[in-house]
Amino acid sequence: MAQKGQEEFAATGKRKTAIARVRLRKGSGAIVVNHKALEEYFGRATLPIVVQQPFGVTQTEKQFDAAVKVSGGGPSGQAEAIRHGIARALLLVNPEFRKGLKGAGYLTRDPRAKERKKYGHKKARKSFQYSKR
Repeated sequence: MAQKGQEEFAATGKRKTAIARVRLRKGSGAIVVNHKALEEYFGRATLPIVVQQPFGVTQTEKQFDAAVKVSGGGPSGQAEAIRHGIARALLLVNPEFRKGLKGAGYLTRDPRAKERKKYGHKKARKSFQYSKR
């Protein structure tokens, strides 16, 4: 996707019920999530680190600006969805990044999600207390 003479790379990342739409553009390394700065959007100090991991693997820190729209899920699921989206967008930038990103596990969509609640149970697997009499 080209916009105003500048190349833009778009990708989607997913984790649990979170979906992140990522747009990468050459820049100074600014990451904006839902119109807020990365550190401002995530309250915990560890989640911005998770989001920036694909840039570290490909040695592209401070080379791309990322504009992200993320919805659904909780903070950690959103952070991992953004990481997945950034990794997929970096693959569009340079296909040679594939080996490093794949080895780190950032291109694999993590399929783990919450198991549904079953009838006759309190939660997915937890039962009500058994009473013999």
